[in-house]
Amino acid sequence: MNKNSIDLSIDFCGVNFKNPFLLSSSPVSNSAEMVARSFDAGWSGVVFKTLNSDTVPIIHPSPRMYGYGYGRKKLVGLQNVEMISDRPLKDNLADFLYLKKKYPGHVLISSIMGFSNDEWAYLAKASEDNGADMLELNFSCPHMAVEGAGHHVGQAFDLIEKFTTTVKECVSIPVIAKMTPNITDMTEPAIYAKNGGADAISAINTVSGISGIDLDAIVPTPNIFGLSSNSGTSGPVIKPIGLRFISDMAKCDELSLPLSGIGGIETWIDALEYILLGASTIQVTTGIIHYGYDIVEDMIEGLTDFMVEKKIAKLSDLVGKALGSLKTTDQFDLKRQGCSVYDLEKCVGCGQCYTVCKDAGGFALEWDEKKRQPVLIEDKCLSCMICSFVCPVKDLITFKEMPENWKREDAVVMDESLKTKIKYEPFKNFIK
Repeated sequence: MNKNSIDLSIDFCGVNFKNPFLLSSSPVSNSAEMVARSFDAGWSGVVFKTLNSDTVPIIHPSPRMYGYGYGRKKLVGLQNVEMISDRPLKDNLADFLYLKKKYPGHVLISSIMGFSNDEWAYLAKASEDNGADMLELNFSCPHMAVEGAGHHVGQAFDLIEKFTTTVKECVSIPVIAKMTPNITDMTEPAIYAKNGGADAISAINTVSGISGIDLDAIVPTPNIFGLSSNSGTSGPVIKPIGLRFISDMAKCDELSLPLSGIGGIETWIDALEYILLGASTIQVTTGIIHYGYDIVEDMIEGLTDFMVEKKIAKLSDLVGKALGSLKTTDQFDLKRQGCSVYDLEKCVGCGQCYTVCKDAGGFALEWDEKKRQPVLIEDKCLSCMICSFVCPVKDLITFKEMPENWKREDAVVMDESLKTKIKYEPFKNFIK
């Protein structure tokens, strides 16, 4: 198998995508000029920035974004208070016509958000009439202050069903419902969207949060002239949340709809993880804000190389492939246990493993001062693997399974004399 035999195309709601990579509805998909550059770079489609019907004036706060960094990573999260499109609807619709004329082989998805039932219908019909291939219903923007819009709808399930039904009755193109993550169980609102006629689900939108405090002004960020707000967090920091919600919906037999995955995607590995957990298409914003449209080249190359290596010819064969391994914790095989393994030839003597094992693990390490190296006590190792996460050297600390008859050493009671003073009765005999 070689690269030429790999098929990255995907059928999503009966629409063919050249590859699974799309711009999500956001600042990176704000105009035809921007989207055209992305298509030239290799993106197969776009979810255009959410349309405004001009009934409610849209003015973006200033500044409207704040980068959240941690350690050496400058941008692990992005906080934003950006609203839907502030451009006139006629300009956005003219952009639709331009994109479909110049890029007929690329998919144009119109993101819409109404402030009333009639407005949902109006935006849906206007989008279809001007070339949109699909619709995405924005039920999830976390900082829309208008009741009946954004996440206010996403948390009111009857409105999800109502507005989805309204849109489906006036268009013939496929409809995707975009879910809010600011909720406990996403499968329930997704089912309401399905009951309203949704053809697919996209998730997740940004997670409502606060990224930090401007300590000079004592104002949460972003500091908008002395004020701030709970707002949308995106980027790598939210990827675990996105993966969880996508897998929940992919495993839900009652839902059984195609999924578009969003949240923290920067690399081909991030994209593949969403695909393996049930997403058919992938949407990206913060990764583009960080690195630009050209990241799609690496995504395409990396995914292609992986499929060549695994001898998988069609992308569709990867969708949901990891779901069978997701079980509830009571199904784990607890008879199989293990411990960490140290390749001390790679050790740089930083001592971080010793510190975390002592303060957060099983106290399974001693310290050789002369060699400046840890000494593992296997019988105490909890196999938590915290040491491997903090070690600065790749693959110095790994995991191994122990023999079936292996037992960990019991925890040491620091004062044995206290054992005779314990007031204790076994639970089975406690209730008479």
